[in-house]
Amino acid sequence: MSARRQAYLSDDTRRRGSAELFQQTVPRALVHRSAVSEVLVTGVRHGSDGVHQVGAQWSRAHSYYGPVAGRWHDPMIFAETIRQACILLAHQTLDIPLAHPFLTTAHAFTILTGGARLTAQPADVLLEISLHDVVRRGPRVSAFACSIDAYREGEPIGIGRSSANCVSPSVYKRLRGHRFGAACPGEVPAPLPHELVGRSRASDVVLGRSPEAGTWLLRADTSHPILFDHPVDHVPGMVLMEAARQAALLTVGCPDGLLVSCAATFHKYVEFDVPCVVSSSPVCELAPGRHELTVTFTQADSLVGACELTVLDGMSL
Repeated sequence: MSARRQAYLSDDTRRRGSAELFQQTVPRALVHRSAVSEVLVTGVRHGSDGVHQVGAQWSRAHSYYGPVAGRWHDPMIFAETIRQACILLAHQTLDIPLAHPFLTTAHAFTILTGGARLTAQPADVLLEISLHDVVRRGPRVSAFACSIDAYREGEPIGIGRSSANCVSPSVYKRLRGHRFGAACPGEVPAPLPHELVGRSRASDVVLGRSPEAGTWLLRADTSHPILFDHPVDHVPGMVLMEAARQAALLTVGCPDGLLVSCAATFHKYVEFDVPCVVSSSPVCELAPGRHELTVTFTQADSLVGACELTVLDGMSL
């Protein structure tokens, strides 16, 4: 880390973010959401040194990413915040047109338990984001990556990274071929019992039973108002990360476990019309109550994605 960067991060005032960064949500189109209620990003300040500040607020009772064990913000809300913030900066800083699809290739976060704590007020979170590895084809950006440092009340709470490709609508249509605009066939596997995977409703479960022991089938229910906030022709990365989290909680045997780290890589589109098998590796417990494992996604015998996760159980919290 450069001396300039260290000096920047040591400025407590800047790490807290000024009040105007948390006053109202940004336009929903800039973060690719249909419902205003699902916009987490509340403001942006573009830095002359290449580090951009993005404000976000985490509700104490989000309709999907609700409290974990009554004590913690669901860390998956951090993953969604990173997604929205990076898309916002891509449009505003890299001039990527709103109509250009984003194809996420990697998405990751790590959060401290203190940063996820629930308090009597919503959490105002400041992200400091650097854009890098920008690739251009002619005048347009075709790929980029983001590195994120997150702060709450001036204290560091986590880090993140994300990378994506972006293409024009015509190129995307050509890439998707006969699956362009595809919709879910309508029938999805029956959900696992919601209480086994840390959910309070069956409709929020994204795993179904599989005939093969130790595996599950992905449930991509496009009628879900949060996970499928807007029409898509393939399964979004955030749905895969949620499936990985549910698989991890099930494997560890701790529905109230806290997901403190998730690093996802996406190799191919996950299609609606082919069963997607979700598999978990054996759990590695490097410290009491700290469980690490890998969850993979396979379609037609081809690896389409993977997530490396760390879950803390009650012994660690």
